[in-house]
Amino acid sequence: MTNRNKVDFKAFVEDIQKNNWNVFGVEVYENGLLTHSYGDTNDQIHDIYSATKTILSLAVGIAYDRGLIRLEDSILRYLPSDRVEKMSPSQREAFQHLTIHRLLTMSVGGFPFRPEGDSYLDFSLSCVVEHPEEKVFNYSNICVYLVGVALTEVFQEDLGRVIEEEILKPLGIIHFEYGRCPEGYFYGASWMKLTVHELSQVGLLLCNQGVYNGKRIVSEEYVRMATSVQQMNREGGYGFYIWKYRDGFSINGKWKQKCYCLPKRGIMVTYLSHIEDDSHDLLRSMERNILGIS
Repeated sequence: MTNRNKVDFKAFVEDIQKNNWNVFGVEVYENGLLTHSYGDTNDQIHDIYSATKTILSLAVGIAYDRGLIRLEDSILRYLPSDRVEKMSPSQREAFQHLTIHRLLTMSVGGFPFRPEGDSYLDFSLSCVVEHPEEKVFNYSNICVYLVGVALTEVFQEDLGRVIEEEILKPLGIIHFEYGRCPEGYFYGASWMKLTVHELSQVGLLLCNQGVYNGKRIVSEEYVRMATSVQQMNREGGYGFYIWKYRDGFSINGKWKQKCYCLPKRGIMVTYLSHIEDDSHDLLRSMERNILGIS
């Protein structure tokens, strides 16, 4: 049942406080304008975990728009040649099936959850891929890490700096941290910190088809692909490091770091929290009080 009545932000805040949910801050945007906020949204940066992946996806979009990368190409085309040459023939043959599109949509069976060791790249390239020709949803940070290494190669400069200059600075994001692997590559799958407000700016960019404050940062074509279902899963679908959510999409971190974007309704909700359980109570309260869904 859906109720289109006015947002009851007060009731949502009361639920947060009554239940002692560890929510750092919340923002609600209606038709691109900030209409409600709660907590610290501007000053303190917090871990956004896998929401970092969405920012890496934007960097893919910039490379795609410039013709630096093709989604149908094998990842091997864009990785350091000396590392590819070290792979066994059977590994190279398997990885030939792994296109950029496959890695963006987490549709590679066999990868463990995260890379390990002193060389994340060697670890990733040594992973046995189960049925490399088959598209199976398998959520793994290795997919993201490999794409990040590829981007470093195609931009021919440090990916962290590219993201700072091409994405964060245009979005007005100045309070941030990000991490690197032992070899120095921008990690991309996690390890980033932003404020609530800054994560909202990422969501607004996507809601506005790649334009922010009148400046195009990534093409409408790429945003459309990234935010639509490219690979089905039990959660309802996955784009390019972006999740399907109802008739829109969401940016997700593992301990309930969220940005829910519903462009057709003109509403967006961002919150950063740290709640280490599988409950959906915070989401249900948001849907009931902000979206009018019961």
